Amino acid sequence: MIISINYGETSKKVNAKSLEIVTFNMVEELLEHVIDYGLKLGANYVEARYQRDVSDSVALQNGVPLGCGYSSSFGVSVRVLYRGGLGFAATNKLTKESIESIVNEALQRAEAMSRLRERPVTFSETKVATVSYEVKAKESPLDVPIDVKLGELYEVDKTVMSLGVKIPSRSFRISTILTEKVFVNSEGAYVRSKIPRINFFYMAVIYRAGKGTMTRWSSLGASTGWEELRVWNARDLISEEVKTLDSVLEKGKAPPKEEVDVILGPEVVGIIVHESCGHPSELDRILGREGAEAGESYMKVNMLGERIGTEHVTIIDDPTIPKSYGFYLYDDEGVRARPKYLFKDGVINEFLMNREYASILRTESNGSARASRFDREPIIRMSNTYLAPGDWEFEEMLSEVRRGVYIKTFSEWNICDRRWNQRYGGLEAYYVENGEVKYPVRNPFIELTTNGIYSRVVAVGKRVEYVAGMCGKGNPGQGVPVWVGGPHVLLKGVKLSVTPKGG
Repeated sequence: MIISINYGETSKKVNAKSLEIVTFNMVEELLEHVIDYGLKLGANYVEARYQRDVSDSVALQNGVPLGCGYSSSFGVSVRVLYRGGLGFAATNKLTKESIESIVNEALQRAEAMSRLRERPVTFSETKVATVSYEVKAKESPLDVPIDVKLGELYEVDKTVMSLGVKIPSRSFRISTILTEKVFVNSEGAYVRSKIPRINFFYMAVIYRAGKGTMTRWSSLGASTGWEELRVWNARDLISEEVKTLDSVLEKGKAPPKEEVDVILGPEVVGIIVHESCGHPSELDRILGREGAEAGESYMKVNMLGERIGTEHVTIIDDPTIPKSYGFYLYDDEGVRARPKYLFKDGVINEFLMNREYASILRTESNGSARASRFDREPIIRMSNTYLAPGDWEFEEMLSEVRRGVYIKTFSEWNICDRRWNQRYGGLEAYYVENGEVKYPVRNPFIELTTNGIYSRVVAVGKRVEYVAGMCGKGNPGQGVPVWVGGPHVLLKGVKLSVTPKGG
């Protein structure tokens, strides 16, 4: 992947290519008109964002094409601070009249909102950026013909079905998207970005008579081009997983009933940090905005500096990782992105913030505002959330375990709306005795509080691995691409849930 970044003193100096739907000059003129018009009507602050998304997907279910689709959306959104309120509106009609209409609409909403608030909305100070950046793919994923993409799925399906494993249901999908954004505000910011993304989703149900079923689903994703598909080698990856889970079905035993040590694989670590650290660290959630929609948070604003786990627990949210699925260098408020250390050495260190909520804490935004479409407002979101690496090899962790379970992948997860009580079910898992992997284990479940998990971490591996996903939040709903991950982790003293007959 190549990231090209151009800086300039004004937006006029950004060397931008023409857009396919409308010309770049048209977009820039309309966005500048939004700013001028909003300020003329008395707004204290105005921002405008043009966003264009072009995507396609092709899916194969049980060896039969399920369908293919192409979509394109584009438009302009506006936010204003006016009389103590914050207003948002959007349109896909790129005319001067329509633009002025949504500015008026945003102003009306801001004024109405101000009457319902105890304190006026303000934005934190931030450094004004004038920048253009682009992820340059070697092979544009949107330029690859649908029949080629379908052919890739057929190859995966053919290989998986040649294994001799009973798979009553299977589904594979390739999705690609190109997102282009232009952001300006009344403070002089100008940010333009262009990011392609590719995703490979797979699901397979493995069956054995008398043993039941196991369902494997996962996703590969990156901000890059079609060339990444060859790096993933999905055909071999999925084939190995299918064979392994068939063996778990055949040979798997019930998990131990006594308290044991547990080694968690990077995939399991990833979903845990996303759900029990990432979401509850969202400051809008902490302050109640998400209470009636996605839930609340066990965190409070006065908990910064409190210990939540051992010194081995450092959790980072970093949108700047090259090729990452949640990649961006500037957020949708024009704030430069950076790694956020949510937990640092076992201590709650910082929250995910946008400019509105950072202002409440009298601090600066850390670049966590994202919008999924042109007609969605930017809200506080995760990007790539992971447990930071330690200095242990996996084999060293095994050698520490006298009796325990290694949970490599997960089958399901559940967590309360405050993100404190949670349950994770293992899929591929093994019993470990005196440092040796002995046999597969069926359906081991971890049921612990957030503090209960992180306070049991005694060792963290050297190598971080990621899994792609779509994180949902907001009303109307917004799904944004993310990575979750981490290294292997060793927990001491865990009593696993035991399901009947190990399954």
